[in-house]
Amino acid sequence: MRYYHTTLLLFLFSILPVVSADQDYSKWHVPEGAIARLGKGTITDIAYAPDGSRLYVLSSIGIWIYDAQTGAALDLISDYHYHNVGMTFSPDGKVLVCVGGNTIRIWDVSTNTLIRTLKGNISLENDGQSVVYDVSFNPDGKVLASCGRIGKHATVRLWDITTGKVRKTLKHSHATRKNEHVSIMSVAFSPDGKLLASGSRDNTVRLWNARTGRHRHTLLGHAGYGVSSVAFSPVGKLLASGADGDKTVRLWDVTTSTLIKTFEGHNVRSVTFSPDGKSLATGGDDTTVRLWEISTGHRLPTLEGHINDVKHVAFAPDGKTLASASKIAVRLWDIDTANTQKILEGHTSRIESIALSPDGKIIAAGYGYFASTVPRNLIRLWDVNTRTYKLLENIGDVYSVAFSPNGQQLASGGLASEIDLWDVNTGKRLRVFSGPDQSVTNSVAFSPDGQTLAAGNRDTTVRLWDVNTSTILHTFKRQSASISSVAFSPDGKILASGSKDKTICLWDAHAGRHLRTLTSDGYSVNCVAFSPDGKILASVSPKLIHLWNVDTGQAWHRLDRKHLGHKAWLNYATFSPDGKTLATDSPAGIQLWDVNTGKPLYTLGGHAISIAFSNNGHQLVSGGHDGTILLWDLSTKR
Repeated sequence: MRYYHTTLLLFLFSILPVVSADQDYSKWHVPEGAIARLGKGTITDIAYAPDGSRLYVLSSIGIWIYDAQTGAALDLISDYHYHNVGMTFSPDGKVLVCVGGNTIRIWDVSTNTLIRTLKGNISLENDGQSVVYDVSFNPDGKVLASCGRIGKHATVRLWDITTGKVRKTLKHSHATRKNEHVSIMSVAFSPDGKLLASGSRDNTVRLWNARTGRHRHTLLGHAGYGVSSVAFSPVGKLLASGADGDKTVRLWDVTTSTLIKTFEGHNVRSVTFSPDGKSLATGGDDTTVRLWEISTGHRLPTLEGHINDVKHVAFAPDGKTLASASKIAVRLWDIDTANTQKILEGHTSRIESIALSPDGKIIAAGYGYFASTVPRNLIRLWDVNTRTYKLLENIGDVYSVAFSPNGQQLASGGLASEIDLWDVNTGKRLRVFSGPDQSVTNSVAFSPDGQTLAAGNRDTTVRLWDVNTSTILHTFKRQSASISSVAFSPDGKILASGSKDKTICLWDAHAGRHLRTLTSDGYSVNCVAFSPDGKILASVSPKLIHLWNVDTGQAWHRLDRKHLGHKAWLNYATFSPDGKTLATDSPAGIQLWDVNTGKPLYTLGGHAISIAFSNNGHQLVSGGHDGTILLWDLSTKR
């Protein structure tokens, strides 16, 4: 029953077809002890191999390799990095470079093995770590340019690819206000290798002498949130720059550093030239791909079909196909007909909440996607046995999902103020729960008899709804900060609500009155969960877990994350069906605890944000912010 935050939008519903998932790749490179993985992770970049035979898709769990003609998944280079953001091929196609956080990783394409890791975390003035956003090879493949930020300085680094050492560091600009970070988001070499272009969040494009590192010219005119992408034409005479915020693409003559044309349409996330240099493709925040004719400036047919921002566009080397990617899907377009040839599916945005149906056959996952202009997200209903999924389309991040006790209905709450009730079998939305001044819903939970739905909201309010009539039964408002989690006791008599104000309130669910307030000595309470017998309540704060005696309100055990051997914040907890084991999750792993002694039992790898036990207690399901779900076999206790 997770929570997160953003702003208010309206819901839109539709049901999409069931999508198949190849069971082979669901088992590729899963952590030890995991049975399978559902989902391919969040897409962060795409690139064609120079010979055009394969399309590489960088995701939050690694690099997926697809056959460029058939769209079949061929392999996965396991390279989990939550901040994976970009990649590029060397000119000869033998090396693939990907970046994430402050690390640059160089892969041998023939063997899919890591050759070298370049670290970029040395601050120029000891004022913070570096972040790398983009990389580009010079034409002979001997120099690699990386761009991003070192401390508060927007920088480009030129690396000697043979030695792995930095040749030069180019300072683009620096922050002028306290705590302000200015970064270079895109970098590109000219085809002859003489020029280097960099686009920054300070709304400028700078041209550099690629050999000496000397600044040549600054191109001005963009506005908004900064220059997101730069690209040279194939002959190198033109430079295209796209901005996020001013809805323009600008075309520059690099010889004279003058503006030639301005294309207007959408806020640009990615820009690229066709191989023949006659057209330009842009991906934007309006979910479309736009094509422009360079000679006339005319807009060619708009490619539509994505449901989220188009973050990346790439032409196949022959120019006949264009690949475009959002966070959750890659589309391959026929340039001549402007039609979709194939859709590479199974990728996902970040998971905020998961729930396992009572019979253990279906996993519901609610997805969120921050910083999206069009945050159109999906609830996926995964079939555990076939590893296929059905999509429930939803506008707004989904922060919590919960099955009814009979498994026939699913409740979802999140960014929008309404709560949706879905028919699990048909995917049809049954009804909407909407109250006066209701805010973002962080957590939803059904009562054991399925007749009442509890919702914890960001406005510090807990509401109880009649499931059949959609009317409010009770409204609780005692806690002073956002309600992060709600849970019913097994007999349905007590409702627990956890808040960011460090408190847990216990309520009489029938009479609608306050029973007791428990105060955690940790930070905000992220999750509350009752034991199967209802005698113990677990509360999770970022650094510790409390096990409370429900009758007395006294803390029975205090479980500290120091036992876990890592510093990752704790998010969620759930009891095993027999009540003997408590599972807690964090981005660093899943910890199993002995409830009676309060001692840690063993740890599962992975990076979870939400977890659920199967009814027999033999399996565990975990969902992560990398957009994937892992199925764990607990019988091996690995």
